[in-house]
Amino acid sequence: MSAPWSMPPDHPCLAGHFPGRPLAPGVTVLDAVFQAIGAAGHGAVVRLRHAKFLAPVLPGRPVEIVLSSPAPGRIGFRCLCDGVLALSGEAEARP
Repeated sequence: MSAPWSMPPDHPCLAGHFPGRPLAPGVTVLDAVFQAIGAAGHGAVVRLRHAKFLAPVLPGRPVEIVLSSPAPGRIGFRCLCDGVLALSGEAEARP
């Protein structure tokens, strides 16, 4: 399953993250992942097992959140921004 997401260029958090070269804060990207996990019917995230940020996510750029189920209750995720892997990891979810 995959879900599109992007951070609006006028989001209030961007004024301080970082002035002159705004980047989507990692916590907002992870929140989008957690929302996608819930929307896909996996339940609520109860634990972030691991996450690795590999490339910046710029405001207004499309991000494709790709989910997989490597084991019951575990959800793998990858975030691709302009075809580049920006974030990968795994979470645990419960209904």
